Amino acid sequence: MRRNVGYLALSLMLVVALAVVGCGSGEETPAVDEQSNTPAAAEGGDAPAPSAGAAEPDAVAGGGSPLYDPNHAEMNQQAPDTYRASFRTSAGDFVVEVHREWAPAGADRFYNLVSNGYYDGTRFFRVLEDFIAQWGIHGDPEVSWAWAEATIPDDPVVQGNVRGTITYAMGGPNTRTTQVFINFKDNAYLDSSGFSAFGEVVEGMDVVDSLYKGYGEGAPQGNGPEQWMIHQDGNAYLESNFPELDHVIEARIIQ
Repeated sequence: MRRNVGYLALSLMLVVALAVVGCGSGEETPAVDEQSNTPAAAEGGDAPAPSAGAAEPDAVAGGGSPLYDPNHAEMNQQAPDTYRASFRTSAGDFVVEVHREWAPAGADRFYNLVSNGYYDGTRFFRVLEDFIAQWGIHGDPEVSWAWAEATIPDDPVVQGNVRGTITYAMGGPNTRTTQVFINFKDNAYLDSSGFSAFGEVVEGMDVVDSLYKGYGEGAPQGNGPEQWMIHQDGNAYLESNFPELDHVIEARIIQ
């Protein structure tokens, strides 16, 4: 049964996601919030249901694959105290080292997503010069919908958002799901907004720096991909409209 209450709650996140966060210098800097899976909040209306062909959030498909079920035991393992995740991408390879003491809930979620191949094929859909590289919406809409409400609680900010750190995007308190970003520079002003870094790039930061940035900010603020459409149509939408985006070929735990 469609969870309308859940959709409405998610739609409210978009109000936060469309905000602009000010940095210490007084300059306006784009927010790094995770947008809702529905566009309706921008107009203040009710969230629409998924279109025909897109899986509803409570649908479980894929022959029992853990990727379609956030409650699956394999998606809820405790991570090691420290581990490394290797990302093979269309731009080259980079390695992230995760420190569970920085953000236990975030580290555990990332460990399970990487271990089960969630990030394979995902696009770096929001790469902004001198700010961040963001990714983490699955290319299969059925998987994307399955994780739409699979939030984890906030972690206190122990490690700040310095260059090379990796952090979850979010749309408000306790809304982290699967989207993450890497800081291109020191974005310390994000710390006071609750963005808790859980790891850092230890190899291949030059690869991260080289990710394709030509599309700029996402819609509706810019001409880049619209997050709602990625959730709705997956990689087919991105391949047709934003073919230059770099992508993850394979991500695996290596330590």
